[in-house]
Amino acid sequence: MATTRHPASSIRESPAQPGRAGEALLERIGNTPLLRLERVGREFPNVEFCAKAEWLNPGGSVKDRPALSMIQAGLASGALRAGKTIIDATSGNTGIAYAMIGAAMGYPVKLCLPDSASHERKRILVAFGAELVITAGDEGTDGAIRKVHEIVGADPEKYFYPDQYSNPANWQAHYRTTANEIWEQTRGRITHFVAGLGTSGTFVGTTRRLKELNPAVRCVSLQPDASFHGLEGWKHMETAIRPAIYDDKLADENLEVSTEEAYRLVKRLAREEGLLVSPSAAAALLGCFAIAECLPKKRNAVVVTVFADSAAKYLNERFWEEE
Repeated sequence: MATTRHPASSIRESPAQPGRAGEALLERIGNTPLLRLERVGREFPNVEFCAKAEWLNPGGSVKDRPALSMIQAGLASGALRAGKTIIDATSGNTGIAYAMIGAAMGYPVKLCLPDSASHERKRILVAFGAELVITAGDEGTDGAIRKVHEIVGADPEKYFYPDQYSNPANWQAHYRTTANEIWEQTRGRITHFVAGLGTSGTFVGTTRRLKELNPAVRCVSLQPDASFHGLEGWKHMETAIRPAIYDDKLADENLEVSTEEAYRLVKRLAREEGLLVSPSAAAALLGCFAIAECLPKKRNAVVVTVFADSAAKYLNERFWEEE
């Protein structure tokens, strides 16, 4: 375990409301485009594949939504106040969102991050001034969670610990925003919603709202096909610490996805659709293809997923060089 300290995290001792630039930044969270994919998946002419372009959030990922929601909930309850440091475990994207929002609002941020997180994510966190506590890479986010518990337990008054894996404000962000955006953008035509499981907030919140809007929408959760995998942010629920917000009764179906197949699809999406997305985004699309394969050939469907982030944080991965 190692700790990286940065001067910026020690000088923001008097949190304030964000300035005009910060307010404008936070207002840009959400309302991302819904993209229609036409070349990949063309072997399923009866299916419309659509994906939310979540890398267009200001922090570069879908995690801007729950991070802002949890911080706002902390402010409303008084749990987050002057003198507190925001702390959580992260595989990178939620941490980037915390660091960005913390910088905009004047709160220091401390993050426990597995060493396996991509180099680019660590550099971005450093750029935002976050203090990093690096944990064992082979323990994934579970090891980072255990380290946060240790740190907060030793000095609970110092920290605001949103706990993205247990905080209902996580899934509520997607209930309020992601689901309603998808419903409006498809004009209520959505037939299937597909999303990977990490904290599970995206799937849980979006599914709960979509089922209210139309109980016939089929919601499918995805997870890696092995405990050791390359889909950052995703959890293999059978072997991982299960998030408290996860509700395994919500999914109409749960499918497993291969990291290697996701790597191959990342390159196809770049070369056939002009979309440079992350392995987890490609894995989500693989789940959509699996659903399409089981549909009757004459049944039209609108299958929607979430592209959590872009490939910008993964460009050093070896799979780009492989055939």
